[in-house]
Amino acid sequence: MTHTLVSSHKKEVIIGFDKPFCVIGERINPTGRKKLAAEMAAGDYSTVEADALAQVAAGANMLDVNAGIPLADEPAILAESIKLVQSLVDVPLSIDSSIVEALEAGLAVYQGKALVNSVTGEEERLEAVLPLIKKYGAAVVAISNDETGISEDPDVRFEVAKKIVHRAADFGIPASDVVVDPLVMPIGALGQAGVAAFRLIRRLREELGVNTTCGASNISFGLPNRHALNAHFLAMAASNGMTSAIMNPLHEEEMTGIMAANVLNGVDTNCARWLRKFRAPPAAGSQEEARSARRRRRG
Repeated sequence: MTHTLVSSHKKEVIIGFDKPFCVIGERINPTGRKKLAAEMAAGDYSTVEADALAQVAAGANMLDVNAGIPLADEPAILAESIKLVQSLVDVPLSIDSSIVEALEAGLAVYQGKALVNSVTGEEERLEAVLPLIKKYGAAVVAISNDETGISEDPDVRFEVAKKIVHRAADFGIPASDVVVDPLVMPIGALGQAGVAAFRLIRRLREELGVNTTCGASNISFGLPNRHALNAHFLAMAASNGMTSAIMNPLHEEEMTGIMAANVLNGVDTNCARWLRKFRAPPAAGSQEEARSARRRRRG
């Protein structure tokens, strides 16, 4: 059974087929958020702080940290953001950048074993990023596109993922430290995007034995009632072998979909997490309430 272990300075998280679905909070990302971008560029990390705390409180198991701001000093801002977030929360982080210098700046200050987001199948990118993964002992998100772009054919995307896993092995990086993003397409534009994604996720699990992740909201782009569609997609993707997703944990409907998947996939032992979240409190004056009160006093 493939286990991808990531850690902070205080906590380990294992991504795996026999583990609860790993929620990677996406909110610390200035892309499309003008106010956040302006704040981070000016050295104001108040929204970063608020987003970090809120996502963990909502149930995120990890946080993605991105500092992609045009014309800003991305390596410095990313490193500063990582240090701040690690001082506030104990969950592991995904260090997210398309700039290799920023990835190294983030890895240099990170405490623990990070997940790096990301490497693609482009040869230049492989040669730049994989040595960093090996040097810092990190895990890496492998995005299934290469010099030819993003193929609509899931079999082509599988071959790109396979190439990345094999090239990682050349650098001494085990397949367990490669988390493949199969590139989920918008179903509003490609009607078979869901079927294609599930087929590819199954192949990645069964043939390559790797864990997987995705940008969960991609599936619903351009459609109404996105949170319901995202929630159902996440539950179905988990049933086909997806083990993590980069998403917004503040959307309760989507988190409920993941919790349901954990129950139905047998990774929420005795439905314990589901019961803690949704079981009605005992009625006032009941024997159960009295027993609960006694347990609280003893605890």
